[in-house]
Amino acid sequence: MTILVDPRQAQAFRFVRCTYADGEAQLVYALDDGPELIERIGFPDAPKLPREREAAFAAALRLLHLIAGTSYYKAGVPKGIVVAGEPLDAATARFLDQVYLHGLAEFAYQNKLDLRDRIRFPQGAVEAASAPALNLSRRTLIPIGGGKDSLVSVEMLKRMGEPATAVWVGDSALIAACAQRTGLPMLNLKRRLAPELFEYNRLGAYNGHIPVTAINSAILLCAAIVYGFDAIAFSNERSASEATLEYDGQLVNHQWSKSLDSERLLREHITSHIATDLDYFSLLRPWSELAVASAFARESRYDDVFSSCNRNFRIRGERPADRWCGQCPKCHFVFLALAPFVAKPRLLNIFGRNLLDDLGLAPGFDALLEYREHKPFECVGEGRESRAAMVALSLRPEWREDALVARFAEEIAPQLDAASLKLAPLLEPSAEHFLPLRLQRLLHETG
Repeated sequence: MTILVDPRQAQAFRFVRCTYADGEAQLVYALDDGPELIERIGFPDAPKLPREREAAFAAALRLLHLIAGTSYYKAGVPKGIVVAGEPLDAATARFLDQVYLHGLAEFAYQNKLDLRDRIRFPQGAVEAASAPALNLSRRTLIPIGGGKDSLVSVEMLKRMGEPATAVWVGDSALIAACAQRTGLPMLNLKRRLAPELFEYNRLGAYNGHIPVTAINSAILLCAAIVYGFDAIAFSNERSASEATLEYDGQLVNHQWSKSLDSERLLREHITSHIATDLDYFSLLRPWSELAVASAFARESRYDDVFSSCNRNFRIRGERPADRWCGQCPKCHFVFLALAPFVAKPRLLNIFGRNLLDDLGLAPGFDALLEYREHKPFECVGEGRESRAAMVALSLRPEWREDALVARFAEEIAPQLDAASLKLAPLLEPSAEHFLPLRLQRLLHETG
């Protein structure tokens, strides 16, 4: 078999098979009758799977196969979707339609595609069997991403005395350093994309954003069952639920797979199809990005290891020499979000320079403020959070003379209702979350 000359001419995307043996899962896909695209997920030192968990693991592995297919489906976005093996039940097919439609919405927007007439997962008449209870050990997997959010979650769980393990997917030395600094037990899972995907990209395949958090969530579901954890606690704030923009009647949210809606859908699928007592939730869901920044500011032990700069995390290798590029939306937003809560000398030491005293960065900060531009396609907070942070800085002697803060006060603030942009209300927790009862004491300790 040979690589298709133009993946965009494919008529069908095929989920060929998924297998697991000796600590490695293989997820196999194909476009039409082209070569098999084999993704490999590694579970280091995986114990033998107990018989009573086999059915749940098989269901979790199939879910991973189906969700991780977004990486390969997007190469051609054919109208035909073929799933080998047992037919999907109606609920699973509907769930996958949502994951693909919303998880690839930004990709579709950037490529000027309408996926609404393309994504239809086939379904059979067979309903799924009831999910079992697994009686897993009382301990939590906490994904580490290298940024401030998961480190705030780590410290929360430590305060609560919760047994937890820091877990990450991939080979990032930056994330490994953060995980090590937590002092928690560590688990590093491996993920290797099918190399043919890069050849497809070279030949003109469609490319763009995929729902990475949904994929990692499915990987961690498998890991929880293999290693014996009864909970997975992500670190997605409430701001992740806000759409970036609306296009052609559809909301486009860069962070959809981190949103409350995505969390709700996956929780429902887990309890109905995988295991009734395997909990999946976001520990930071009740809080804004600013509230999380406020919590992070109380702990300086991670200052020299954390990084939220996306230019450091690339699919074909990270750039760890400088943890903050100072040019990308993530650098801009994290600097702005921390500034009201972190002493100025400490913040400048973290970033190496003052991003708010550089007029050349005005367009980037304007986008965060949603001033003449929509919010960037990045994991950043709401526009009102950025505006509230800038209002607060404009009132502080140590910040108000910096170029971008002074520009905000003179040019932008007069157009706003500053009275509605106070920090305090944005630091209060929301009632919309899925925190387990044992962790809800955190609602009164953070913010």
